[in-house]
Amino acid sequence: MTREEVAAICKAMSDANRLRILEMLTQGEKCGCNLLEELQVTQPTLSHHMKVLSDCGLVSSYKDGKWQHYSINCKKFKEYKEYIAAITCCGNASIDKDSET
Repeated sequence: MTREEVAAICKAMSDANRLRILEMLTQGEKCGCNLLEELQVTQPTLSHHMKVLSDCGLVSSYKDGKWQHYSINCKKFKEYKEYIAAITCCGNASIDKDSET
């Protein structure tokens, strides 16, 4: 995963509504209608959030009739988690005094 991909994902997850959408999708695939109902946002607002999440690769979708169905792209999400997990402060010689309390 490139730094640019990680930055796009971080930017996508920097919005509370998009984080809420991801939390909802951890329970499984959701129809756009269900997301609209739960979030209480307009359809254009939901479309914007879903475009951001889809563009960075975190969310996959398909159309069924007039509704989009969304799910987390597990492969991309796992790659992101592995990238973030590899960033560590454990190699630093100094110890953060605030973390000791």
